[in-house]
Amino acid sequence: MEDGEGLRWGVRRRLEFIDFRLFWASRFNRSDMAETFGISAQQASADIAQYERIAPRNLAYDRAEKAYKRTDDFKPAFIGETVERYLLQLVAIENRWMRQEDTWFDSIPPLEVVTLGRRPTDPTVLLRVLDAVRNKLEISIEYSSLTGSEQQSRIIAPHALAHSAGRWYVRSWSRGHNDFRDYNLNRITAVGDHRASPVDPSLDFEWIHKINLVIVPNPALSPERQAAVAAEHAMTDGRLVRPCRLSLSFYLMSEYNLDVELGALKPEKQQIILQNRDEVMQARSAARQMAIEALARAQASGRVN
Repeated sequence: MEDGEGLRWGVRRRLEFIDFRLFWASRFNRSDMAETFGISAQQASADIAQYERIAPRNLAYDRAEKAYKRTDDFKPAFIGETVERYLLQLVAIENRWMRQEDTWFDSIPPLEVVTLGRRPTDPTVLLRVLDAVRNKLEISIEYSSLTGSEQQSRIIAPHALAHSAGRWYVRSWSRGHNDFRDYNLNRITAVGDHRASPVDPSLDFEWIHKINLVIVPNPALSPERQAAVAAEHAMTDGRLVRPCRLSLSFYLMSEYNLDVELGALKPEKQQIILQNRDEVMQARSAARQMAIEALARAQASGRVN
């Protein structure tokens, strides 16, 4: 109990709130807790006392301001492993993905999020795609393709979601291609009829197989810059080993120019490189071919109809 383990969920949430307000706003008072959680002043006092027992060096009471303030010795007791979540909440508020009142922020620091923006995801489309994944369904969709195809309608069997570089993808079997492909969620404009999917997602070898991406600083950078890049990406002994699904390695490589030959770009534009680029591309190609052949056999045997 003393280190916060074994606390009831409601109590832990309130202690996280104290941690959060001290971290972000440097202060809080009893009424903040009472208003946020709809609890009595006595319960708020009890929660504060419990927080003080767990992290006595984190806060001090200022009688003049009638508030608890963050000390110079403050170290997060409850949100230390989830600080990034709160930074992402700032971005979500700025992008109007969530409301400030749905967070624990007392005020928002000056913030500017640089993005081109995208149209909001249609909740009806998302729900029907999730239903299809959950219930192993094949669905008809209207899709705005960038491949030049004039055909808007598709029949797909989604089996997973993926996220990369701000975009959401629906990993699916395509009836028209008898192949597994990625569909940009925001380009699905409508979802129509559904039926039971005839395809086993385990045939999607690009999805089920992973490979380690071995990433290192670009050797063309100065030693000082290589050290800075290694620190930024939390590398160990100058390398980062990142497990990745074969189907998703394409997006990660594209985002960081890892698919570009060394020397084709200035080092500043390609600060990290993929040591095993050829291995990854060969593995991805082999897995895709295996899936195509497995699907063709399934179709020939009548298991896919």
